[in-house]
Amino acid sequence: MSFTSADSRWGDVYLAAGARGVSVCGDFLAATALALALQSAGAGGLAVSGLLLAAALPLAVLAPITGRIADRVDSRLLLITAGLAQAGICVALAFAHGTVLIIALVALLACGLAITQPTLAALLPAMVRREDLARAGGINQTAGVVGMLIAPALAGLLVGQFGTRVPLLIDAVTYLALVAAGLLIRTRRAHVARPARAATVPWRLRDDRLVAVMVAAIAAVVAGVGAINVIEVFFIRETLGGSPLLFGVVGAAWAAGMLVGSGLTARFGGRVTDPARQVYLSLLLAAATCLMVLAGAGAWHTLVLVPLWLIGGVANGGINVFTGVVLAERVPEAARGRAFAAMGAAVQGAGMVGYVVGGPLVERFEPRSLVAAAGLAGLVAVVCCLPAVRRAGREIGPLPQQEAQQKPLAPDSVPA
Repeated sequence: MSFTSADSRWGDVYLAAGARGVSVCGDFLAATALALALQSAGAGGLAVSGLLLAAALPLAVLAPITGRIADRVDSRLLLITAGLAQAGICVALAFAHGTVLIIALVALLACGLAITQPTLAALLPAMVRREDLARAGGINQTAGVVGMLIAPALAGLLVGQFGTRVPLLIDAVTYLALVAAGLLIRTRRAHVARPARAATVPWRLRDDRLVAVMVAAIAAVVAGVGAINVIEVFFIRETLGGSPLLFGVVGAAWAAGMLVGSGLTARFGGRVTDPARQVYLSLLLAAATCLMVLAGAGAWHTLVLVPLWLIGGVANGGINVFTGVVLAERVPEAARGRAFAAMGAAVQGAGMVGYVVGGPLVERFEPRSLVAAAGLAGLVAVVCCLPAVRRAGREIGPLPQQEAQQKPLAPDSVPA
């Protein structure tokens, strides 16, 4: 690994977390606004499914490229360039008309996220000491969740009052937070000053059985339950008769749960130091999220979903922190960009299964039964993956970078 050997740079941690929180708020603000706009305009499940696919496909398809970019190019250049490009795309999106053009611009916007996401994720471990990683990861997750918490309710309010243009213009402004982070964060990944080294560090997901099983297991669960992202807007707006504001409140409840889950895991997760146990706990938390979705199928009013989504969000927040810690601990520093991009690609690719399946199903079946089916499918995936996780835990080997840790560490940052 190449954690910092000096004191943790908490100023940089908070800058990165703040940038993530603001940009995530903008992302979810735009996504919620567009989903509500399509549903209100009479667009069916296929249109909403297409929108979600456009937002996810670049993260999955471009992962091999963007992961290498994150490992070889200075984070400052990436954050500034991508942030400015995404702001410009959002302005264009605010004035776009037609479902096809909107979906195309959303896909282009996601290309920027495919770069900034692994860049920030790989940079975070270089800011802190090993023992502070869970806390730093929790702060980062918490900031993102705060953005998610604010966005849905704000989107419901703004769309109801002003339509989609105002939320999208606000989203454009939020991307400038990435530009500010690129200018202000001082930490640099050590090997970026020597690009040839990053190019020669071999790393494949399957080289570490525990990491490979973790990624596959989480992706399998997401594939099972992922259709809920398409179904939810129809379940709340049509089956339960919820308003745009209530739709936003339900989304905010999940985000609030993630906020609590990230905070609790950041505070107490450091006590779980065995990576195999961290992966096992992640899968159990995934089961809890699926149980809440399954229970939600029995809701008779939109507000009944709020406590269920809150609990599901708590589990979701814990998953995010634990999986991030496992990747940072077990992947060589010079390959972290590829590792986080691979994790994101697996999860996004699995989520696309839900989007592809969910769209046509909404056209044919009642949303309530589809919500139950999504929760049940996720639980089945958890049960199927538990034996593989147990086997991987028993067969776990030493960290791939242990030998490197015994050698003197190169400086992990360069002057700003």
